[in-house]
Amino acid sequence: MEGKQLHIKNMVCPRCVMVVSEIFGKLGVKTLSVELGEVKLAEDFPADQLPKLDELLYQNGFERIDNRKVQMMEKIKTLIINSIHHQDPYNTNIQWSSFLSESLNYDYNYISSLFSSMAGITIEQYIIRQKMEKVKEYLFYDQLSVKEIAFKMGFSSVAHLSNQFKKVIGMSPSEFKKSLENTQSRKSLDQII
Repeated sequence: MEGKQLHIKNMVCPRCVMVVSEIFGKLGVKTLSVELGEVKLAEDFPADQLPKLDELLYQNGFERIDNRKVQMMEKIKTLIINSIHHQDPYNTNIQWSSFLSESLNYDYNYISSLFSSMAGITIEQYIIRQKMEKVKEYLFYDQLSVKEIAFKMGFSSVAHLSNQFKKVIGMSPSEFKKSLENTQSRKSLDQII
């Protein structure tokens, strides 16, 4: 696929942007911008360099996406991850259906249906899982109380947060704090489904 815009899977953090930028630099390809999940180029990507690009991306845990539905899926996930994990303060009043529809220029019913069919869970379930990973991060670094975390993440109460956490993670926030020796407790953001 030649083009001025390439979609890259598994770009979920600012460090990912830096690594992908370096890959394009190694190939001598000028980029206009490198953002989560997307690279905009000054000119069409040279077709003869696609195998090398794919190899470098793969070596660093990324993948070029050609399929439009997969691209849309990655855009949805990137918008959610960016909003929950990389916006400080987190917007607790976000209306996800409006936000996603406006950001992607598609009807929310289409977005929701596509996501559910490809991920096997609803967008709402995915959002909750991402929020729980952010809560785990806050608990891991032990800088905020559970009450402060509940407020910061937009939960109506500590009980609401605790119920969601137990439902998704399988233990209460306090049990999680006690088990922090367990190295399996945090997940890579791109692995959450």
